[in-house]
Amino acid sequence: MGTLETGFVALSVLVLLGTAVGGVVVADDGEPTDRVTFDPDVRDVDSFEPTERDGTAVVDGTQYESVQSAVDAASPGDTVTLEGRFEDERVVIRTPNVTLTSTDGFAVIDGGAGDSAAAPDDDDGSPDGKAPGDDGAVGEAVGSDSESSNDTVLSVDAPGVTLDGVWVRNSGLSATEQDAGIWVTDNGSDFRLVDSRITDITFGVWLHETDGALLRNNTIVGHEGVYPLAKRGNGIHLFYTSDVRMEENAITGVRDGIYFSWASESHAHGNYMWDLRFGVHYMYSDNCVLEGNVAFDNEVGFALMVSRNLEIVNNTAVNNTGPSGHGIQVLQIDDTVINGNKLVGNVHGVHLDNSQRITLEDNLLMENRRGAHITSGTRDAEVHGNSFVHNDRQAFTPMRAQKHWDGNYWSDARSADLTGDGTSEIRHRPEGLVEVIAYRNPEAAVFTNSPAFDAVRMAESSFPILESPGVVDNRPLVEAEHDWRRYYGD
Repeated sequence: MGTLETGFVALSVLVLLGTAVGGVVVADDGEPTDRVTFDPDVRDVDSFEPTERDGTAVVDGTQYESVQSAVDAASPGDTVTLEGRFEDERVVIRTPNVTLTSTDGFAVIDGGAGDSAAAPDDDDGSPDGKAPGDDGAVGEAVGSDSESSNDTVLSVDAPGVTLDGVWVRNSGLSATEQDAGIWVTDNGSDFRLVDSRITDITFGVWLHETDGALLRNNTIVGHEGVYPLAKRGNGIHLFYTSDVRMEENAITGVRDGIYFSWASESHAHGNYMWDLRFGVHYMYSDNCVLEGNVAFDNEVGFALMVSRNLEIVNNTAVNNTGPSGHGIQVLQIDDTVINGNKLVGNVHGVHLDNSQRITLEDNLLMENRRGAHITSGTRDAEVHGNSFVHNDRQAFTPMRAQKHWDGNYWSDARSADLTGDGTSEIRHRPEGLVEVIAYRNPEAAVFTNSPAFDAVRMAESSFPILESPGVVDNRPLVEAEHDWRRYYGD
């Protein structure tokens, strides 16, 4: 027997003499699988083809052969009706309160740049999947001049503009130059983009110092042939904006689905994001709501960085398994509620790092390699009402103090509800002395499943006098409040 294990023998003997508990059951009531079943109902983004019919634009009964000619002729409040395909167009809208709409499903405004431009040079010294200068932690939020690039397809430089049922495609390929499908300047307040497609682009929609935008039910697909992901732009990029609503958009093939940079008072609801670096990425953005979104098969589902007063509610993050692989990453975030989310099949369900006053409540954390990982720099985290189900490691916190997370469900807990109130009288230690020792002394990991270490775990659960570092739940829930079995399929 090794030195580390021997050190626990005396304690283990005392524990084994006193830990006979009657009426105990184990809460684990299902067999985990290697990968969860997840079949999101996302729209088809691959099968549609642009029309080949030459484009026409009509304003007030007059027909034009280019979109630019039509919007130049429009008066405030006019509708420009588009049909067909407009090749090699670069459009700038300077007339306020105009609407561009299509009569044949999706009239196409094709910038043509993506068809002829060479792919960008990948050799910038940055690791795959990260933007230049981004080490996955906190970096500078992306800014820019107010002008769009020459390889942006459509620029909005007037308030109250609406695009409805329009297909914008083929921007340039430069993320450095911020080539975009649609660029909205600081004059473009109250912009509307609904029921439209933005495809084969670097940045999808860039909102630059503009407020009051609405983006609803759009499909955004990047230049999927560009690698690494760092060379792509973001699907929706907010820069110094406020009061923006993004609802029911489908975003794939870009770098980050929705990127918040000094964006405040904005709401993202019901968006689907997949095959990206980050589904949603907050930087220096306060007082925002992220509700009912789905991020799957990304490197990170939802990355929250250097912001405060966020509401992260009822979102789903599944199979986000990149190098860091967080369902929700929380880095230098203050005064934020993370409630009702489903974090399944990620590397980390949730990772709290150097954050203050976080409420982690009523979330399902299931089949992650680590359910919850909370660093020593995090303060005043409240963790209750969550379901920790079949994670390889339910919780991990390399802290020297004991943390009390009371009122959660643990699939591996020993349970005895003697009063019938739905909570167990046996406290649970998902993270205790054994795990802390193994973390600080990797050579001890070979002993973590030994009888002596098992006895230490039982003692920590049974005797409150053993105030060793780690996580303890004094009143664990007997039943999960989440329908976790549906992720295993039939």
